[in-house]
Amino acid sequence: MSQVLAYIGLGSNLDRPRRQLEQALQELAGLPSSRLHARSPLYRTDPIGPPGQPDYVNAVAALQTGLSAYQLLDALQSIEQAHDRVRAERWGPRTLDLDILLFGDALISGERLQVPHPEMAGRPFVLYPLADIAPQLEVPGLGPLAMLLGTCPPVGLERIHG
Repeated sequence: MSQVLAYIGLGSNLDRPRRQLEQALQELAGLPSSRLHARSPLYRTDPIGPPGQPDYVNAVAALQTGLSAYQLLDALQSIEQAHDRVRAERWGPRTLDLDILLFGDALISGERLQVPHPEMAGRPFVLYPLADIAPQLEVPGLGPLAMLLGTCPPVGLERIHG
């Protein structure tokens, strides 16, 4: 299979979130037929979902990969499980969350995977780190990243590293 540039959203708010993301970035770089192409700075973000959660640490990585979208999804879920990810409640606290945001210029609408990520256009903790590593990006089906940034202010977002 030819190589595709995939963008991965990373997030954590449990068990030393910065360490969780740094370790996950190393694990992404070690995936078969893949190379870590770029990574954003880390950001502190306000939690979405149930009240009383700790703040999140978020980032975005660009991964050059020969894996298919579903092979990549399976690999990301394996990394999450290795970090003791528990899926107890929607938008609840987590040790690690890895989402495929974009997979080349693919539009994917399946039960297990939707690309572009269906909620990315309204999430500053995705758009601003993505803009750090791909400011000229055209988001398939959504338009220029710069336009999306214009409709999504960086509320609750603070760069903490990089």
